[in-house]
Amino acid sequence: MGGVRIWLALAALNGLMGVAAGAFGAHGVSDPQVKGWLQTGAQYQIAHAVAALACYGLLRGMVTWAGLAGWLFGFGALIFGGSLYVLALTGVRAMGAITPIGGLLLLAGWAVLIWGALAGLAAE
Repeated sequence: MGGVRIWLALAALNGLMGVAAGAFGAHGVSDPQVKGWLQTGAQYQIAHAVAALACYGLLRGMVTWAGLAGWLFGFGALIFGGSLYVLALTGVRAMGAITPIGGLLLLAGWAVLIWGALAGLAAE
């Protein structure tokens, strides 16, 4: 049960970070490129926080593969959004090289959901 609590906390952390970054980008930054990085990070991070929470609901319904998808969404969103925020706040361009790792984890989460849904259809 502790692993699920960490997963839920990770989803909530992604939601919190996404809202904070979006608000900061809207009200605390004037550079259009920095605003864009913050907006993109916030958009993806919030969407995948919700996706991770949806996977929790699926997992409670005994859809076991939803657990892996939720972890992928949680860590993918954290890496994707977090790297964009560090890039926006520090200007360290090397952080832009980390962002695609988070994106790949997000894609993997969606692929796991597709695979799990189709595997479930085949089993019916």
